[in-house]
Amino acid sequence: MDYGFTTAAYVVAAVLFILSLGGLSNQESAKRAVWYGIVGMGLAVFATLVGPGSGLWLLSLLLIAGGGFIGQYVAQRVQMTEMPQLVAAMHSLVGLAAVFVGYNAHFEIGNVAQVIAIVDSANQADLSDLGAFAKLIAKKTPAELGILHVELFLGIFIGAITFTGSVVAYGKLAGKVTSAATKLPGGHALNAAAAIISLICLIWYTASGGFFPLFLMTLAALFIGYHLIMGIGGADMPVVVSMLNSYSGWAAAAIGFSLGNDLLIVVGALVGSSGAILSYIMCKAMNRHFVSVILGGFGGPQGEQMAVEGEQIAIEADGVAAALNDADSVVIIPGYGMAVAQAQQSVSELVRKLRAQGKNVRFAIHPVAGRLPGHMNVLLAEAKVPYDIVLEMDEINDDFPDTDVAIVIGSNDIVNPAAQEDPNSPIAGMPVLECWKAKQVFVSKRGQGTGYSGIENPLFFKENTRMFYGDAKASLDKLLPMID
Repeated sequence: MDYGFTTAAYVVAAVLFILSLGGLSNQESAKRAVWYGIVGMGLAVFATLVGPGSGLWLLSLLLIAGGGFIGQYVAQRVQMTEMPQLVAAMHSLVGLAAVFVGYNAHFEIGNVAQVIAIVDSANQADLSDLGAFAKLIAKKTPAELGILHVELFLGIFIGAITFTGSVVAYGKLAGKVTSAATKLPGGHALNAAAAIISLICLIWYTASGGFFPLFLMTLAALFIGYHLIMGIGGADMPVVVSMLNSYSGWAAAAIGFSLGNDLLIVVGALVGSSGAILSYIMCKAMNRHFVSVILGGFGGPQGEQMAVEGEQIAIEADGVAAALNDADSVVIIPGYGMAVAQAQQSVSELVRKLRAQGKNVRFAIHPVAGRLPGHMNVLLAEAKVPYDIVLEMDEINDDFPDTDVAIVIGSNDIVNPAAQEDPNSPIAGMPVLECWKAKQVFVSKRGQGTGYSGIENPLFFKENTRMFYGDAKASLDKLLPMID
């Protein structure tokens, strides 16, 4: 088929991707938005397979079938609690693909140069044995080739950073790598040196077109990705996930320019810009400086943290049930612990019972609850919790003083009063859910540990707080029969 069909298909696919991205902003339309994305991607793949330069059908179909099988296998095995690390792993694949495509473009430029060197001009060269991309390269002027060198260089640079950064993020989220911020001796100076080496390699590569500066830059970029994410602590990992999403988008856009693929450019720009905006929103929600986070935790509060006084007082299921039966208003705050315990169905049943008694039950969702943007919203939607009682932090924070009971299920940083009370806390200034202002607070928690980020929480020691120890699902299942 000709370029006309492929271009038209890409335009339709791009529109579907835009509709998909827009629909994901609302829970009611999210399922439909996912189907827009599926159809758009299917159309894009089909148009590419039958468009100009198509070939190697057997290999293409085998790769599509293999990828589809692996995707289905992973989707069936991965639990909702493992979604953050799965997303990070997928970002690493996008980055690696950008590196491979960039190197392929570099080698194709070399192949075309060898063919053209045999004769005086590209018009006299025999290009019949070259692929569609190579023929496109042969028609470029020296200035256009220079631009192509910059495009593929940037694609490889961003892709390499995305790859190693995503691998490290996967390790941190999966608990295979320490969640603490860790830097090599030299810290940010090493990142700066690697960035300067990459810049020198860009100038060197555009001047010579040689392989070595491209390879040297790749090594530097791989190091930058590793060291940047290792230098970011566990409390900032939700921002890291969205930031890597942005990086993968820009890598795809840069490669789209290299290949002359309009759809890759559009989709890459959509993913890159939306990921960057989401990262900024989450940094604002955590009172983090955007540039600080993306530079690997540069700066931050210094000094000794305030000592936590008092003791954690435990309570049993019957005490929690009595308080809930007497309450008129209840706010539930879910966190990653709810996901780990897979307690969302039990939480949904508790909500159903309380609402059947005429009680005002709502959920308070912090923008960075869990380890992935929207993680808690997905879990609650899976448990059939009504959308209209799931409220964001800014919508519900002022209601805590009038709340009879606040139940915290597996959360730590997002309900930590140290963010407001301790200027030396690692989360100082971070907006949090002020649940301690409720009349009674019950915290469902496995034990007395500090949680993923390693920050102590004064909430657990307050006079109106009681600790409901144990696995969240088991604790709630024990509590449910006691709700009248």
